[in-house]
Amino acid sequence: QVQYVESGGGLVQSGGSLRLTCACSGFVLSDEIMTWHRQAPGKAREWVATLAPGGATFYLDSVKGRFTASRDDAKNTLYLQMSSLKPEDTAVYYCQKYESTTWGQGTQVTVSS
Repeated sequence: QVQYVESGGGLVQSGGSLRLTCACSGFVLSDEIMTWHRQAPGKAREWVATLAPGGATFYLDSVKGRFTASRDDAKNTLYLQMSSLKPEDTAVYYCQKYESTTWGQGTQVTVSS
């Protein structure tokens, strides 16, 4: 069964960095388009990044140049390196394979001003 376990979130000051990790199981990561999403308090969940099997990446405009998605197919693990963090990046972050209906528990990122 498909599972995602996100980790690496925390409290960081504006301008700081965090690296999120998503350990995936129940499928072969190398075959899948993977995505990162986030949900801020009181807001709908939004797409953040897509990482294709060939390495192509696509990002939400507001995170371009600050966030980098990567994958380690051998470990079935996805990463999101976040730098120059802003208070508006505060959210619970989730990973998911494209068009999956399953979600993990997410990891909380809080950026203080």
